[in-house]
Amino acid sequence: MPVDVLVGLQWGDEGKGKIVDVLAPTYDAVARFQGGPNAGHTLTFDGLKHVLHQVPSGIFHPHILNIVGNGVVLDPVVFRTELQKLTDRGVDWAKNLYISKKAQLILPSHRALDRINEEARGGSKIGSTLKGIGPTYSDKIGRVGLRVGHILLPDFETRYREAVAQHASLASHYNKQLEVEEFEAEFFSAVDFLRTLQLTDTEYLLNDLLAQGKRILAEGAQGSLLDIDFGSYPYVTSSSTIAAGACTGLGIAPRHIDKVYGITKAYCTRVGSGPFPTELHDEVGEQIRQAGREFGSTTGRPRRTGWIDLPALRYAIMLNGVTELHLMKADVLDAFTEIQACTHYRTATGESTPQLPDPGQLTTVTPEYITLPGWNTDLTTITDAAKLPTNLQSYLTFLEQELQVPIRIVSVGPDRVSTLHR
Repeated sequence: MPVDVLVGLQWGDEGKGKIVDVLAPTYDAVARFQGGPNAGHTLTFDGLKHVLHQVPSGIFHPHILNIVGNGVVLDPVVFRTELQKLTDRGVDWAKNLYISKKAQLILPSHRALDRINEEARGGSKIGSTLKGIGPTYSDKIGRVGLRVGHILLPDFETRYREAVAQHASLASHYNKQLEVEEFEAEFFSAVDFLRTLQLTDTEYLLNDLLAQGKRILAEGAQGSLLDIDFGSYPYVTSSSTIAAGACTGLGIAPRHIDKVYGITKAYCTRVGSGPFPTELHDEVGEQIRQAGREFGSTTGRPRRTGWIDLPALRYAIMLNGVTELHLMKADVLDAFTEIQACTHYRTATGESTPQLPDPGQLTTVTPEYITLPGWNTDLTTITDAAKLPTNLQSYLTFLEQELQVPIRIVSVGPDRVSTLHR
């Protein structure tokens, strides 16, 4: 059986966690393939809101294996806290949760370095979540990082001290002290907890599942426009957020990939710094922010808001090989009499283009919009996709024609049940 991949097509926060939760019952395993505690996947059901940062979003389904892949960077303290919250809510996660020994560990000194690096940028901050993600991936690429599997070795603490010494040397270049001592007791306690979990070579586990004919859903974090290679560099995350990252982040061959689910909002948001061509700085942007509760699930920061950006979506669809789209938060636009969609960019030389330019030129383009009628309907009361208002149906048809990919799911509210299949 194949692996299906779920990815965000914008700058993250598209609603991936909800869709994983909705789709999960049809799969045997859900596997996270990149990112770390900078992710925030929000799931709402039975009147409760759940935010997952490192745990795969299939964890609420007792028959599903949840796998943290080798491409993930793992903070033991955050992970333990997250699992404790699940325990407090009666979730029996222990037997179905597996962690790759090859996943990288986030150390307290990584978080300290993240803060030092961001402060040193001054007015050129990239908008880091300060969770230690960038420094951890840097150590991974530099071949000096610590992996989850290292905590099982007798010399782990020695390796840890050597890593912290290297980080202290880096901090000294900024005339800064790491100041991590106060966090170390909690870190080593969380490492002891991590040792009690199912740590394994998840690439073998996943390929054994495939050989048995099991279905796997690969869950991405962040969004395609934050990809380390293809995002709006340097205002990106430190991992491969596109579908190809599922292969390297889980240890599965490309031939196993089948469907690619692309998740997008009915509008657009971004957290942190970086270009955002369709950003709205007026009362319309604030209306979208408030209606959509657009505040970061990890940081709490207000998200920047704007109209949907089709050149950017076309680019993300191309990179990922998206086979079907899932449109999130359509209900946020309920009150608008008119909505807009950016179909092209006007470049600095006056050219109109449907393509996403190089990130260095993205701040110089002017979006070209088409105006479409709104639906002025409370979508949260609708339970049948066939009964969606005519103007929303027209909006969906317009998007499908522009993007050349079918829209199979429309989300009309935060709850699990507010998910309409077309």
